[in-house]
Amino acid sequence: MKEIELTDVSFEKTFAKYELKFKALADKKRLRIMNEIVKRGSVCVCDLSDIVDMPQSKLSYHLRILFDADLLIKVTKGTWSYYELNEREVNHLLSEELCCLFRPDASSKSYC
Repeated sequence: MKEIELTDVSFEKTFAKYELKFKALADKKRLRIMNEIVKRGSVCVCDLSDIVDMPQSKLSYHLRILFDADLLIKVTKGTWSYYELNEREVNHLLSEELCCLFRPDASSKSYC
């Protein structure tokens, strides 16, 4: 009788989740988008397009990646979508040094 090797599915799910998050963070444009969002707290896609000088279609592509990685929170108000940083998730992923780029109160932290 052949033995069946067991795979720890929880590790595979966990690794896949973090792979998605780190891939989302591994892009300068998305890092800039996140930084601009945290400066404003909550921002509409229409305003963010002008801020980062990016066509709305391209911006939506990047926002979707960040949202799917659970790094952004999307709030719909009427026909507009507003994005906020998911601070809990970002703080969980990044070191204190890097988190300073994505914390609204970064200037008050001694480690920044």
